[in-house]
Amino acid sequence: MSTRYLVLAEGKSGDPHFGKTARGVMRYAPEKVVALLDSERAGELQDGWPIVGRVDDALRFDPNTALVGVATSGGRFPPAWKELLRTCIQKGLDLENGLHEFLTNDAELVELAQRHNVELRDLRKPPTDLNVPTGENLAVPATIVLTVGSDCAIGKMTVSIELDREARRRGVKSEFVPTGQTGIAIAGWGIAVDAVVSDFIAGAAERLVVEGHRRGGELLFVEGQGALQHPQYSGVTLGLYHGSAPHLLVLCHQAGQAYVNEDERFPIPPLSELVALHERTALIARPAKVACIALNTRDLAEDEALRSIDEAKAETGLPAGDPVRFGADALVKAILAQV
Repeated sequence: MSTRYLVLAEGKSGDPHFGKTARGVMRYAPEKVVALLDSERAGELQDGWPIVGRVDDALRFDPNTALVGVATSGGRFPPAWKELLRTCIQKGLDLENGLHEFLTNDAELVELAQRHNVELRDLRKPPTDLNVPTGENLAVPATIVLTVGSDCAIGKMTVSIELDREARRRGVKSEFVPTGQTGIAIAGWGIAVDAVVSDFIAGAAERLVVEGHRRGGELLFVEGQGALQHPQYSGVTLGLYHGSAPHLLVLCHQAGQAYVNEDERFPIPPLSELVALHERTALIARPAKVACIALNTRDLAEDEALRSIDEAKAETGLPAGDPVRFGADALVKAILAQV
């Protein structure tokens, strides 16, 4: 049975940051979505999908799965969400959840799910048999491309998917490798590496690139996480970098952003310095070069966006572009030129 999502976006359906799981699935797996739930916007549309205020109101769209489509403070469910989750189960909907708080650790929800014969799927719950890398990452017969960034939440997943789609359009056997909950909901497989014990992040990344090749990928676009210079999330970035053992990097940056997490204590270095930093940090056994710069120009007018792209090219000497706004053609050309 194909997935038919009721996306749970209570209070966040219009928020591109806290509602990014909802937005990501709607953009890149639209065939899975039938409706959104947000009682604050009931009766409105979001990108053409109906927004309902109650689970009962969504049933006419015949969903079979409720997807938690928001990010919450600390990755935990607010108290009001518990009743929403219980209602979804009682109405016979499977639940998919990408938060750090696992549904399968809640005895009440587990018992209720068993009673109503529905599944609880925690997308961030890692496999139980993870370990450190074996070296198989260096033997994968595919070109591995990792998206890295100047900050979190600037579009590394989006860039990875856009590049994968453009490569496929060109006839390349390409595969998007999901490393976070939204990517997993879109692609239907993957490991959320930010929920893995730190010693095993690199091992999880190795497993992902091996699986990506087994799925037919000769060119693998690995979804990046965090940022090397981020004061909170650099650990997951480095583990993913060394475990996936990329041949090439795509450096992602929010055009015009000056500080990591908008915190003036952590200025973002110039793009040329970020290129050098990421190339120096590569796994010793697998040097990696930045192939191109992917800018997120969503906050800029078109002329400003084009100017920022030209400035990135001039500063780094690398191809640059916004693959969402202006297409991924130039960036994929730059990658394929080095394959």
